[in-house]
Amino acid sequence: MRQRQALLPLVGHRSAFVRAAIFRALKALQVGAALGPAVAALGDNEAAVRVQAVSVIGHLKLIETLPSLIGATRDESADVRLAAVNALSFARNETACQAGADALRDPDWRVREAASEAMGWIGQIAAAKALVGALDDGYWQVRQKALQSLGKLRIRDAVGSIIPFLDDALPSLRKDAAAALGEIADPCARDALAALARDEDPDVRKTVNWALERLGAG
Repeated sequence: MRQRQALLPLVGHRSAFVRAAIFRALKALQVGAALGPAVAALGDNEAAVRVQAVSVIGHLKLIETLPSLIGATRDESADVRLAAVNALSFARNETACQAGADALRDPDWRVREAASEAMGWIGQIAAAKALVGALDDGYWQVRQKALQSLGKLRIRDAVGSIIPFLDDALPSLRKDAAAALGEIADPCARDALAALARDEDPDVRKTVNWALERLGAG
């Protein structure tokens, strides 16, 4: 314990490399007393340090830190914003959901991808509209996470937006669309899924069969 506490003063080291390394160590050691210094470090002039500070805050999963994490989702550094959006996943409330929705408009596709995934974990039905909008994103990685989250949340109103992905050129998106439709289990998707039962990709076929079983057509 004393060794853990001895690390805390080093968060103010003049070297950014050392400061970042100390926060990584504090996270690994699960030092609760690191929370205050980590929040303060969100104002550090080095993005690498702010990334590690966000990681410490997110790892502790304390709802009272949500405002700090949301503030970090607007950081000038995309790496910091990415870490902050990933850290939001522990929260299960509308405030975190709104922050995730805002992050879906981030200029960096990695942040938008993380937001699409985080909103599935946050678990708020209010995420539906933003996630459906993310299905039009220019990056397939973002569209994929949005499909997965819509399925996880079982958003029935999204079925019409998901079905077109059964014809996507990417097998991974066809598979995730089928999986999402299986999770939602809306009978109106049965015919579209059945048309994909002979897809050229074995993983897609397997997922389609599973989805049809979920719809009572297996």
